Amino acid sequence: MASPSDIQRPVALVTGVSGFTGHYVAAELERSGYAVRGLEGDDLRTEAVDLTDRNAVRGAVERLQPRVVVHLAAISFVAHGDADAIYRVNVVGTRNLLEALAAEPIGPSHVILASSANIYGNVGGLIGEDVPPSPQNDYAVSKLAMEHMARLWTDRIPITIVRPFNYTGVGQSEKFLLPKIVSHFRHKAELIELGNLDVSRDFNDVRAVTTSYERLLRVPAGQVFNICSGHEYSLRGIISMMEAISGHRMEVCVNPDFVRPNEVKQLRGDPSRLASAIGELPAYALAETLRWMYENPARPD
Repeated sequence: MASPSDIQRPVALVTGVSGFTGHYVAAELERSGYAVRGLEGDDLRTEAVDLTDRNAVRGAVERLQPRVVVHLAAISFVAHGDADAIYRVNVVGTRNLLEALAAEPIGPSHVILASSANIYGNVGGLIGEDVPPSPQNDYAVSKLAMEHMARLWTDRIPITIVRPFNYTGVGQSEKFLLPKIVSHFRHKAELIELGNLDVSRDFNDVRAVTTSYERLLRVPAGQVFNICSGHEYSLRGIISMMEAISGHRMEVCVNPDFVRPNEVKQLRGDPSRLASAIGELPAYALAETLRWMYENPARPD
């Protein structure tokens, strides 16, 4: 049920609103004047809707009539073991949403679809949006398939596709790499088991990602944007940063079970197209983000 203060506010539908990124996106859009709604069904502003249920998605969109949409809901853990679920949620679920939005008499003014930089695969150097995709796992293939499918709807819906590179922040699950490392240092663990240590990534701060999405809603739709910092950090370098932040050292061991086949060795994005569209974003040095996470084990409200 909408609160009285929400009645005159345009609705922003954020799928995945109860997740890590959704929490920050919802707060940003609320500050920008939207009444944020989701499809998770865990509080008064969300509905319990399964994205793979075509009719349920259609009904929810009819009720909400969103002015803008940020579609974050996905199976986003690369090592997720159920390939069928990955494709059903990431591709079919997105199609159901777009079909429902296109059926509205007055559709949304802007829809942001979250893809992934994983679609680029093992590409060295600075990666721009025109680099040919070379996905190396089911998650990446599902996101690339989602992009191609979404282009079937661009004549009816104003769509922007974003390809976020790795990002982190307070509240991210410890099944992801950096929160796991931060937690081990916070608890003064003697040992941490990791996968391939010879990898490097473009790591960004979730707050910069969130600001990017909010600003993109204000510019014309129709492009693809890397969401990235443009800076690449090695895993060994991150361990060193955390040693300096925590004053603690631990043994780092490689667990072969954590080494994924077709591991993407390097990812560094080119943020210049994004900056041209929305202006320069606040810069968060990775060490600053890691310290924020180290000092704040709970997600801020």
